[in-house]
Amino acid sequence: MKRFVLASASPARLETLRRAGVRPEVIVSGVDEDAVTAPTPAELVVRLAELKAAAVADQLDAADALVLGCDSLLELDCTALGKPGSVEAAADRWRQLRGRTGTLHTGHCLIDTAAGKRVSRSVGTEVRFADISDAEIDAYCATGEPTAVAGAFTVDGLGGWFVEGVDGDHHNVVGVSLPVVRALLRELGHGLGDLGYPAR
Repeated sequence: MKRFVLASASPARLETLRRAGVRPEVIVSGVDEDAVTAPTPAELVVRLAELKAAAVADQLDAADALVLGCDSLLELDCTALGKPGSVEAAADRWRQLRGRTGTLHTGHCLIDTAAGKRVSRSVGTEVRFADISDAEIDAYCATGEPTAVAGAFTVDGLGGWFVEGVDGDHHNVVGVSLPVVRALLRELGHGLGDLGYPAR
């Protein structure tokens, strides 16, 4: 079993991995997401995931670890939508989203510090949003939940009422695609057992 580090502050990603039978250590990267650009949302989330994973890998004293970096953005009208940051911005975002379909992109980067190798991939999942009322938008945004999450919604929390459907990997919408992480492990010559799966 190798040291497994999640380079993300997202409680939803951590909980997804824990529910799936692994127990990562969490180290937050401190990467300034606003300073990073890329031609497309799919490329941007990969770049951010790579920067987060690399920043944490560089901090580790031990040389034998697997470091997973992730980043998510919602694409609507060819525009990347990150965390709104305020109740007002989240409400404005939801007035754009309601009754429409967006693509939630999550970038993944896995670094094997011992081998000095890394692999990256993005995956997109279509999300269909309900045509919710202004009162529902105001009530949801007043909770504060949508202010700090990509796209201003959660599918596994208070926002689940307003997501009518997901076409693709459900866990990707939460913030980490389990099949993608498994594929990246295999590319580096590892398996789920190297992460301590199944932890009980």
